[in-house]
Amino acid sequence: MPLRERLPRRLCQLYAGLVGYGVSISLMLRAHLGNQPWDVLHQGVAHRTGLSVGTVLIIVGALVLVCWIPLRQRPGIGTVSNIVVIGLVVDVANRMLPEPSHLALRWAFMIGGIVLCGFASGLYIGANLGPGPRDGLMTGLAARSWSLRGWRTVLEVGVVATGALLGGTVGLGTVLYALAIGPLAQFFLPMLTVAPAAPRTPAIPEPATC
Repeated sequence: MPLRERLPRRLCQLYAGLVGYGVSISLMLRAHLGNQPWDVLHQGVAHRTGLSVGTVLIIVGALVLVCWIPLRQRPGIGTVSNIVVIGLVVDVANRMLPEPSHLALRWAFMIGGIVLCGFASGLYIGANLGPGPRDGLMTGLAARSWSLRGWRTVLEVGVVATGALLGGTVGLGTVLYALAIGPLAQFFLPMLTVAPAAPRTPAIPEPATC
């Protein structure tokens, strides 16, 4: 889709999705039941360095984007926005959301975060303004060797293992996220994808009458 086509709608959808995605990350962090794979790494690095999770998320996203260069991937507006907006929203949401103490409330945060993540993914991916840096890395690698599923497995197992060693939270929530996020994104994406505007049919002139 050309960049300028339906751009106001796509920008609104992109940023709504990125804000929702950031809130979903914070909900899962607050639940303390296990984070999504990359956030295990982000939390672990934050724990070791004293930086906020959102700051680490921005730094890691920028480093991943550098890895696009040898893969000849081209970032879009959505790619750069993904790095900055989600990290900022995570830090704001972490300050605003309470720490649930009851197990039932923690699971409500966890499940709500996973569902919101699936919906938010459909919003920002459906805007067609560029993939996130981590998704772009996986698709770039898959385009040159092996498969998307293979690279995704290797990368996510790697970041989970590294993050867990650094102190990131791995738990049942991590497994639940891994099982649920694919079907949720597949459910939301078709209804949220912005389609190109229908071409205008030229008017057919009426035949002249005598």
